[in-house]
Amino acid sequence: MRQRTPQEKKQLSYAKDHRNAYGENDKSSRKNIRRNKRAPHRANRHRAHQVLEAAVGVVDEVVEEQVEERVRRRRPKRWRKVPDVALGEIVRVRSVL
Repeated sequence: MRQRTPQEKKQLSYAKDHRNAYGENDKSSRKNIRRNKRAPHRANRHRAHQVLEAAVGVVDEVVEEQVEERVRRRRPKRWRKVPDVALGEIVRVRSVL
């Protein structure tokens, strides 16, 4: 059996190494997903709370509709989990960007 070149070793390593889409290993990805999930939800709640705090005074249908329209005007931030892929795919995609 011939000895593998460093480039071949690297390709084999990339094919075997499955990491999450953030480029982290599988253990730390549990923590990263939680933080990445929490930030968009917090930003959405913060925006809605700001609008509601600004709407003080007598509540009537016109004011209620204006406040609701202001809350819905901005598209909410979203979070989506991306499945784990091989490290080679992550490196290839990031090198193109």
